[in-house]
Amino acid sequence: MEDNKKIRKRDKIKRGFSKLLKEDKLKAVAEYIENPGEFIALLKSFWYQDSEKQKQFDEFSENTISNFHIPYGVSPNVVINDKSYIVPMVIEESSVVAAASAAAKFWSERGGFHAEIVDVKKVGQVHFCWKGDKNILFDLLPAIKEELLQNTMSITEKMRKRGGGILDINLLDMTDKIENYYQLLVTFNTCDSMGANFINSILESFGHTLQNFFSRQNQLDEMSRDIEIVMCILSNYTPECCVKVWVECHVDDLNGVDEHLDGKGFAEKFKKAVDIAHIDVYRATTHNKGIYNGIDAVVIATGNDFRATEAAGHAFAARNGRYESLSTVDIKDGIFRFTLEVPLALGTVGGLTSLHPLAKKSLELLGNPSAQELMMIAAVMGLANNYAAVKSLTTKGIQQGHMKMHLANILNQLGAKESDKIKAECYFKDKIVSYSEVERFLQCAMNNVQ
Repeated sequence: MEDNKKIRKRDKIKRGFSKLLKEDKLKAVAEYIENPGEFIALLKSFWYQDSEKQKQFDEFSENTISNFHIPYGVSPNVVINDKSYIVPMVIEESSVVAAASAAAKFWSERGGFHAEIVDVKKVGQVHFCWKGDKNILFDLLPAIKEELLQNTMSITEKMRKRGGGILDINLLDMTDKIENYYQLLVTFNTCDSMGANFINSILESFGHTLQNFFSRQNQLDEMSRDIEIVMCILSNYTPECCVKVWVECHVDDLNGVDEHLDGKGFAEKFKKAVDIAHIDVYRATTHNKGIYNGIDAVVIATGNDFRATEAAGHAFAARNGRYESLSTVDIKDGIFRFTLEVPLALGTVGGLTSLHPLAKKSLELLGNPSAQELMMIAAVMGLANNYAAVKSLTTKGIQQGHMKMHLANILNQLGAKESDKIKAECYFKDKIVSYSEVERFLQCAMNNVQ
């Protein structure tokens, strides 16, 4: 009987939850926690005291009952194209900010990071099915394009004034893959905005225009005047919205990086590690994840969409028919060059970049960069983290540094007192950190045994 009541209660919440007031949503969710009062108090402790600011955060998403905090850190002295930045990074993983900062310092003494924009084209698609003669469709394309552009003039007006807008419209015949299936592949320049809403508004207008265009073609039979618009949506795969960043130095400038190898030996071992990520998908996945430790941290800090940038990057990593490293190493005439080329569709106006107070301050901290400059900054932090990770893997190993950074988290998980934390930090200064070893140390400390 009790279980049936819980099921009915869950069904009631499920059906009407979105219509509840925030307080009632919180209470309804808390009923599924062992200590509802404690849970409610915890979630409310993360609310902003400023009700207007909290209301703004509540409206970013749906069914909001609290805020979830992630550390906001900075990597100072990041030199890109001879300009120095303090780069904000939002990430919860230990050692990422430290690794990026160490790599930035190292390369600032060797010419800094270099960056260039490859292209800024973004992509949208109108997917449709048409049963008529494909030759007729291609013959009608010039007239279709003219009408598509004309009917979106009001939407593109402001973007065109800023130097952007619709760049090109191509008709793709996909009937060999799906019967009667075609698509309009549309490229855009959205200037300093990420442009998702702009692109999608245009594409949906294109869909309506296509239907109206064919309904008026009286020279076609009835079947050919009917067009099915399957969907109109931007693509997060943006291989032509791409940035390239790199570092380079003479191999002799790498002397001392590895205590067991000279600079040339370290460079060659480093290259071998990156080459492995080009031929082995297991290594490539972890290798690229490390790159996105840096990229995502900047993307989140500036209010951009890290899921979209990751999806684009992973698709780009598989563009040659297999998934491989996004970064490359070249050693020629004694020069070590480490390069990352990655698609990044970012914005510095609109969306959360304008609404989230910390996102706005992040951009201000970076000197209010253009979208292209932000692309370069984010990519550089990806390369910085990639360099730090591969360097650690090919020298002392990654766990020594990573687990030392993670020590504080382990101590907190185990409920260590402040005095024991200080002792633990001293004890593990020259020892390998693991959860079991920290647990053993604290147990000894409790028993006053060292």
